[in-house]
Amino acid sequence: MTTNQFVLKGRKIVTGKASGEAVVTKEAISFNGGVDNMTGIVTEPGHELKGVNIAGKVLVFLTGKGSTGGSYKIYDMVSRGTAPVAFVQVTPEAITTIGAIIGNIPVVAGLDQDPTLAISTGDFIEMDADAGIVAVTTKEMQQEVTSPASAA
Repeated sequence: MTTNQFVLKGRKIVTGKASGEAVVTKEAISFNGGVDNMTGIVTEPGHELKGVNIAGKVLVFLTGKGSTGGSYKIYDMVSRGTAPVAFVQVTPEAITTIGAIIGNIPVVAGLDQDPTLAISTGDFIEMDADAGIVAVTTKEMQQEVTSPASAA
């Protein structure tokens, strides 16, 4: 049995299933003014993800912050194809939850481990929000599976 795959269990915040590469931050994130909705790039000065594109990724983060305009920004990002495919949160809050609901972005929170510590950027996530399951394949395991054996 490999130690490079593991499952976190939590609770559904917004229904759905999604999979993709994780982008992880231990900081709160603001979608209104902190993320460019046209590109999906984090723009908040001083944020550890500044310059990182979260479009099409599973965003693993502490919580949302900022004004309620962030909910609309998330929905706008969905319509533009620049939104994350799923949210894995330590603590859910109204702004990102409402944005996820109107944008049909699955969300899981309240996990049995802190996902910002257990998951690394680049890990592959398969999430079933209805079951509260976040299955993680570490990037090291992915490399073993996808890399051809070296000829010796």
